[in-house]
Amino acid sequence: MAFSFQDMVEEARLSARALMDYGEHFFNPTVRLGVTGLSRAGKTVFITALIHGLTRGGRFPVFEAYASGRIARAHLAPQPDDAVPRFAYENHLRALIEERRWPNSTVDISELRLVIDYQRQNGADRNLTLDIVDYPGEWLLDLPLLQKSYEQWSAESLALSREAPRAHLATEWHAHLSTLKGEAREDEQATLTAAKLFTGYLRACRDERFAMSLLPPGRFLMPGSLADTPALTFAPLEVPADGQAPVGSLWAMMVRRFEAYKDVVVRPFFREHFARLDRQIVLADALAAFNSGPEALHDLEAALAGILDCFRIGRSTFLSSLFRPRIDRILFAATKADHLHHSSHDRLEAVLRRAVARAATRAESTGAEIDVVALAAVRATREAQVAHGRDRLPSILGTPTAGESAGGEFFDGNTEVATFPGDLPADPEALFNGTDAYRGLSTGAAEKSDFRFLRFRPPKLERERTEEPALPHIRLDRALQFLIGDKLQ
Repeated sequence: MAFSFQDMVEEARLSARALMDYGEHFFNPTVRLGVTGLSRAGKTVFITALIHGLTRGGRFPVFEAYASGRIARAHLAPQPDDAVPRFAYENHLRALIEERRWPNSTVDISELRLVIDYQRQNGADRNLTLDIVDYPGEWLLDLPLLQKSYEQWSAESLALSREAPRAHLATEWHAHLSTLKGEAREDEQATLTAAKLFTGYLRACRDERFAMSLLPPGRFLMPGSLADTPALTFAPLEVPADGQAPVGSLWAMMVRRFEAYKDVVVRPFFREHFARLDRQIVLADALAAFNSGPEALHDLEAALAGILDCFRIGRSTFLSSLFRPRIDRILFAATKADHLHHSSHDRLEAVLRRAVARAATRAESTGAEIDVVALAAVRATREAQVAHGRDRLPSILGTPTAGESAGGEFFDGNTEVATFPGDLPADPEALFNGTDAYRGLSTGAAEKSDFRFLRFRPPKLERERTEEPALPHIRLDRALQFLIGDKLQ
């Protein structure tokens, strides 16, 4: 789409905000770290574990500034933005340690400020302010809408909905769509029905059986206070990609509401939050995609590519800091590595690296640094060797959540069990093309395999005197080193 006057106004606003931020950060060095991910990827757990590890004292051998003793202390500071909710760190920590349950998923934006007092490698004492911005990954997938017309979005959404396995899930919505004519008079009830059925289709795609990731508009699945507003009441129509909506038509009504969605939802998020980020971590639940097969993995690949395309990335310079900040480091993290034996952690990492390979190549050409890691911000399992006949299988020990089942056995949420999660293939292409589907806990034929991973409760931890216990993790220190290690030199 052409660069409009509205785009010019937005750029001016962004430059003005960048100048204000630069002035504040000149005397108080600050890193704004964005934490996002798609549904059930573990954003809340990651932030809670990061803060707890730095403030309470964690085991971070790869995080150089911490391991060398140059970090004197880290402490929470008052929330910097008066209009943004504070990340409920204390509640989430209580849920993990005392209640042994995973915190509720992210449904809105929140922030928390952490101040790190450290000694530079030359001996000078300094402090770094880390502003952590938590937001749903579904919101990120809305940003490309700013560069699309309603007609383009409709064509793309309809084409995607006709691919397997989405086509089956879209049956009811498609049936209603066939009764609508874009040139017909605007009709509020027809629009409400279309939006409801379209939202139902998106929700079905997100179900763990299918684990689809590419599901814009993101607010349709988490509307919050905007539920039932016209800005969230529209749906794709069968209209020409280069056509013009007749005045007073259903088509024109949909166009108007699509543009309202961009104005009310997408642009404010981009301007006030996203465009101000310096560093970014994107969390992905690749195991959920394994459960659902190659289609889900390809969908995850497309979603991650779309996410990477959203970032204004490149090497940060003085001028870019003044007028248009850039994200110069992005970390993609495959979460729940504790659901696999450590022998498969590098293979899990390879799968995610394969999923972002094409998009990452474009980003690296701009000077940005991109890395991939398999991690568990809070490790819920331990490893063991379990005898199976004459063999000893590399297994994991943990407490499945109540209601989980495997092999016909249901778990009560209190009993610890040993499971053999299987090995990921050495070549990640096998998972993408379906030639070597991961069997997980199943020993049946490929077409009958149950690929589900058990869900485990957070670990039972022993309190050390009056202090909160340290949270066990996998490679959280490596993530910290990549994201902020250079800022603590």
